[in-house]
Amino acid sequence: MADKSLHVMLMYIISHLGLIFFMYPGNVISSTEQGHWLPVLVGVIIHFIFISIYMKGLSYFPKKDIIRIYAGIGKGTAVLFIAPVFLYFSMILLITLRAYAEIITIVFLSNTPLWAIMLLLISISTYIAAKGVETIFRTGLLLSLLFLPIIIFIFFTSFQNVDWRYLVPLDADLGFIIKRTYLESFFAFSGGFLFLGFVQPYFSYDRKYVLWAAAFLIPFFLFSVYIPVLTFGQATSATTFLPYVVAVDAININWLMFDRVTMFFLLSLISFIMLYLALVSWKTIRILSHYFPSIKPVKLLLALSAAVYFSCFLIPDWKDVEKLFWWNTFLRFYILIAIPFSIFFFGRRMKRKGKNETI
Repeated sequence: MADKSLHVMLMYIISHLGLIFFMYPGNVISSTEQGHWLPVLVGVIIHFIFISIYMKGLSYFPKKDIIRIYAGIGKGTAVLFIAPVFLYFSMILLITLRAYAEIITIVFLSNTPLWAIMLLLISISTYIAAKGVETIFRTGLLLSLLFLPIIIFIFFTSFQNVDWRYLVPLDADLGFIIKRTYLESFFAFSGGFLFLGFVQPYFSYDRKYVLWAAAFLIPFFLFSVYIPVLTFGQATSATTFLPYVVAVDAININWLMFDRVTMFFLLSLISFIMLYLALVSWKTIRILSHYFPSIKPVKLLLALSAAVYFSCFLIPDWKDVEKLFWWNTFLRFYILIAIPFSIFFFGRRMKRKGKNETI
């Protein structure tokens, strides 16, 4: 089995980068008026705890994905854990497609119909997903080479207009933990790590590379929140729809031949989002193929994409997107907590049984 640690690391990074810069900063900024480092730090710590538990649990089941792990334990266990994962993936596809199409319309394609943008996003992601996990990861490598330098360059230039006096006060309290906007911000942490449990039958990876990837993302989590605050102040940035995008839009680079770097930044992130949709679609089809082996995966994928696309038309406006986003929060925390802990628990139990049988 080929070692694809580099591919897994890059996929981990670009999946999360596509999620960090849009709604995450606004959610964190709205959750507290000062000391924004604490909500970010709490999220990052929880992120590290659960991916570490998840990967440790997966290490007990080499060459098995989480579908086979749960199915091997029992039907009841499979229903308890796989059904929510399938529902969660379906909701992610629906919300991500609808929300990012809306964002594209608001930011730079105001005259383009929403249905056309959604059709473009779902068509490309479905095509990539149909080609399989190898193609998804090779595309991830290509997109990383093309767009990661652009993202990093724009990220550093976004410090251009900051006023470091807005950094204070640094003191904070834990009142943000129960706020709706903060709970919603966890989509940036919980949406991108489950693929680690789906790729094991295809290739292996070193766990330390994933942890390095998670560590690489910390400055992006932190400064995606702080750059709008340091540029506009807490009061103003809390009223903007996409604070980080607005902060990037204020960048002025005289020596650059293009007036707006925002376009490059957004197009790079949208390409990451399309790959993320392809990865989630592939995982969803893996679950469906396990329970409907007689139907070809391509047919299942086309049916899923069509269902997601037409379901998006049932969401009238952004307020309904926000409602879905909030309703999905409860499922998101179930997935974030239950899947890593259950995989770890079943792995430890299997290891103990193996030792007892040896004795």
